[in-house]
Amino acid sequence: MKILLIEDEPELRKSIKEFLYQEGYVVESANDFAKASEKAGIYDYDCVLVDITLPKGNGLDIIRQLKKANSKAGIIIISAKNSVDDKIEGLDLGADDYLPKPFNLAELNARIKALFRRKNFDGNKAIVLNEISIIPEERKVTVKDQEVILTAKEYELLLYFVSNKNRVLSKNSIAEHLWGDDADQIDGHDFIYTHIKNLRKKLLEKGCADYLQTVYGIGYNFKVN
Repeated sequence: MKILLIEDEPELRKSIKEFLYQEGYVVESANDFAKASEKAGIYDYDCVLVDITLPKGNGLDIIRQLKKANSKAGIIIISAKNSVDDKIEGLDLGADDYLPKPFNLAELNARIKALFRRKNFDGNKAIVLNEISIIPEERKVTVKDQEVILTAKEYELLLYFVSNKNRVLSKNSIAEHLWGDDADQIDGHDFIYTHIKNLRKKLLEKGCADYLQTVYGIGYNFKVN
C-alpha cells in the first residue's frame, strides 16, 4: 500500500514514517503545502494522511485538490486542531476519517487498514478472488487453500493487481507503487519483470489460473472474468 504523509512536525513525521515502513507500507512525505500539493497532483496513492495546519497553506485545500482530481485515495485527517468545525469541514470535503493528535500509531495503522478494506474490498477482512484468498491483517495468501509464501514486494504487487483487476497498469505506475520516491533510482524495469515472473510462478505452482497478462509496450493486466 502506498501512502502520502503530509505533516510538518519533523519528529512526528519521522516516527510515523518509520512505523508505517515497518508495517510494510511504501510511504512518501511532504512537510509543507507546496510539496504536498505537487505530490498529490502527480502521483497516485492508496491513502493520504493530511495535517490541517501546514506551512504555506491549509491541509483542507489538499483534500479539495484530491477530490477535484477524482482521486481514489482514502483520506485521513491527522491534526491537533480538534475543533468540531474543522472536523465537520474536512469530512464534508470528502475525508474518510479524522484522528486527533496525539494518537497511538497502532490505532492509525488499524484505521488505514480499515479504510483500505472499505475502499477496495467492501470492508471484508478476507479478500477472495476466485481461487485466491488474501488476509491483509496477516499478510497471508492462499490458492485453493494452499498457502503461497511471497516476499514483501510480491505480496504488495499481488494486492495492487487484485485491487486493480481488469485494468492495464503501466510499468511506471507499478514502480511508483512498489518503491515510491525511490522509483526514479531503479535501473529500467528489470526489477518489476523479476517480481512479476516470481509472483506468477508461485501462483501457478499452487494451481492458480494465469491471470497476469503482459500488455506489450505498456505494462500488465490482472485479467479476471
